[in-house]
Amino acid sequence: MASVDLTVRGGGAFGLCIAWEAARRGARVRLIEAVQIGAGSSGGIVGALSPHVPENWNPKKAFQLDSLLMAEAFWDGVSAASGLPTGYGRVGRVQPLADAAAVVLAQTRGETARALWQGRAEWQVIPATGGAWEPASPSGWVVKDTLSARLHPRMASAALVAAIRAEGGEVVLGDGAHEGPVIWATGVQGLRDLTADLGRPVGDGVKGQAISLQFDARDAPQLYADSLHIIPHSDGTVAIGSTSETVWDNESGTDGQLETIHARAIAALPVLAGAPVVERWAGSRPRAKSRAPLLGAWPGRPGEFVANGGFKIGFGMAPKVATTMVDLVLEGRDTIPEGFRL
Repeated sequence: MASVDLTVRGGGAFGLCIAWEAARRGARVRLIEAVQIGAGSSGGIVGALSPHVPENWNPKKAFQLDSLLMAEAFWDGVSAASGLPTGYGRVGRVQPLADAAAVVLAQTRGETARALWQGRAEWQVIPATGGAWEPASPSGWVVKDTLSARLHPRMASAALVAAIRAEGGEVVLGDGAHEGPVIWATGVQGLRDLTADLGRPVGDGVKGQAISLQFDARDAPQLYADSLHIIPHSDGTVAIGSTSETVWDNESGTDGQLETIHARAIAALPVLAGAPVVERWAGSRPRAKSRAPLLGAWPGRPGEFVANGGFKIGFGMAPKVATTMVDLVLEGRDTIPEGFRL
């Protein structure tokens, strides 16, 4: 490539999606990943794309709603360009309700969802069916939403790389030269670099552990039970996660906490008992101090920008983050919510 319109540093969910969006619009893009594609949490196994609870509405929740609603077209475009699956499916989500008070609260949230989601998705309180792919509900009722989706992080990352290259973009592993404006989407290390540069705490990593089982429920909804995400993937596996750890000895090591998660998942969904373990995964996820994504110009560094802080909702936020950052950097349109700015 003779010249580059945009350099993106970081081959995780935010960086890959930004590079794809820019390449899709015709920009000449160079993505540089120092270690490997999906080196952090974007190379994990969970891939839950789930909405925030529809109450106490704020710009973060509105931004995420937009991202989840645009996700199907976004990921279809990635698959079409790459010829590879992403594992995306808007399969919905089911959550058991513990008692009568939880039912009333969920019904109130459903009324709010009707106003906020404007018919583009539903939050329903319905009777439990007692089916095998449904956690027991003490109240006899469950929440079913039609907005939640799933994708497989590794499949999606591989498809994004292929899609970027199909549009003429570069994907460089190791070191590479910057040309044009630079967007830093470098995850946990990027948050630490910002903290050092700005002289104030910006964010850091939070470790998570997850487990994958061989169990084919690919057409079933994802579940949320006992504070666990249970995600049926299109490859015939089920991912279960995850812990949130701020102190650890080994970032990539799994321990007894994961075995506890496995046991809790089986207790919530007995049909998983006996399903072989495919993988145990652990890694660190970038959480900003604000708990919202950090987007926009890097203070004091002209021509350099930041997209970071995806934490547990990186892939869910990524389509909207990508369009917002490309709008800003390449087209000069700033639509970043105030709470997301550095």
